[in-house]
Amino acid sequence: MALTAYTEEWVAARARDGYERGRASFAVRPERSALLVVDMQEEFVEPGFSPYWVPAATRMAPRLRGLVEHCRTVDVPVVWTVFDDTHLGLDRPHALRYLPHGADGWRRPGPARIWGGMGAREDEVLIRKPSYGAFYDTPLDTVLRNLGRDTVIVTGTLTNYCCGTTARQAYERGYRVVFGADTTATDDEARQEPELAVLRKGFALVLTAEEITARLSAADA
Repeated sequence: MALTAYTEEWVAARARDGYERGRASFAVRPERSALLVVDMQEEFVEPGFSPYWVPAATRMAPRLRGLVEHCRTVDVPVVWTVFDDTHLGLDRPHALRYLPHGADGWRRPGPARIWGGMGAREDEVLIRKPSYGAFYDTPLDTVLRNLGRDTVIVTGTLTNYCCGTTARQAYERGYRVVFGADTTATDDEARQEPELAVLRKGFALVLTAEEITARLSAADA
C-alpha cells in the first residue's frame, strides 16, 4: 500500500487551523469544575501600585468578577492564587534572579493580597505560590482532588506567564483545562492571542466568559 504524501502546504494549513480555530471536545460541567483565579492581586491590578501593574487586568477585572459570581451560583468552587514571597524565597526557582522580569528592585510592602475589587471571600481557598505555575510546590492538586474536580477553568494574569504555565501544568496532571480568552490579561496585549493560539491547539479549551457561563448554565440545567 502506498503511503500518503503530505505536502508542506497541507501540514502548514492544518497547523494554522488548529491554532486559530481548534476546539477541545470535552464538556464543561459545574459538578466537575473549579475556577482558578490566578494572581489578581494588588501589584498587578491596582493602578499605579507597582511597576508590575497590568492595565489590561484592571480593565478585565469586572468581567472576571462576573464569572466568579456565576460560578458561585452553580456551585463551582473558586480557588484564588497570589504570587508571594514564601519561605524566605528559598522555594523560588533559583534562575529567576537572573531574568529581566524580576530585576527592577521593587518589593511589595507586605504579604500579597487579592485586589479588593475582586470580592474574594474568606471561605474560598487562597494559595500562595512561589513561582509562575499554581501547581509548583503548592497543595493545589490535593485541593482539587479533595473537591472531586477534574476540570479547571484558568483565569487571571499574566496570560502568558502564570496562567499559561498553570494551564500546562494542569494538562500534564490529567485535568481538563478551560482557559479564559477574555478573563485573562497580560502586560503586552500583543502577546495575548499568540499564547491563546498555543493553548487552543495543544492544552486547553479556550472560551470567552460568556461561553463559559453558557456551558456551565446549560450543564447545570
